[in-house]
Amino acid sequence: MVDALKLKIKTLPFGTHAVECHLDETFFNTEEQTEVRRADVQLTLTVTRKSETTYRLEVACHGTVTTACDRCLDDLDLPVDVGYRLNVEQMGTELDDSNDGLLIVPAEWRELDAAPIVRDTVLLAIPMTHCHELEEDCNPDMLDMLDNHRVEAVPDDEDNESETTGTDPRWEALKKLKEQ
Repeated sequence: MVDALKLKIKTLPFGTHAVECHLDETFFNTEEQTEVRRADVQLTLTVTRKSETTYRLEVACHGTVTTACDRCLDDLDLPVDVGYRLNVEQMGTELDDSNDGLLIVPAEWRELDAAPIVRDTVLLAIPMTHCHELEEDCNPDMLDMLDNHRVEAVPDDEDNESETTGTDPRWEALKKLKEQ
């Protein structure tokens, strides 16, 4: 699967070419551990060679990824329906990805690994917080455990107690310096 995403850009014929493959959790956790527990994502990567040194990549991913619910830690299936377009120019001697939507790769590169681009596209589509939509969908045993270990907030009048009992002597010394 990952080999299919290694694009032979130097020998790629002009025109449009498509790569289709299935992405599972192994794809997302090979390079580094991610929050993806399971994945069932269909990828379509369309590569268009426009000139000797100019390419266009279009990533389209549809499916689901499974991650942990932030509230109960049970599996949570999240839909993935994301697309991304990237222009690639083969010039210079250094990789430059500082412009959004444009990737400049060294002129001597014979191959472009699109796997990191695809991986980042899907991972960025996962929301920052992921909880079951309704609390009732969460694991009831875990919710009970959370309730048993919850720390109660300190009431405002207890918080103000330190103000009425006196001032820290260090602050008094600082106030004297300020008054001089």
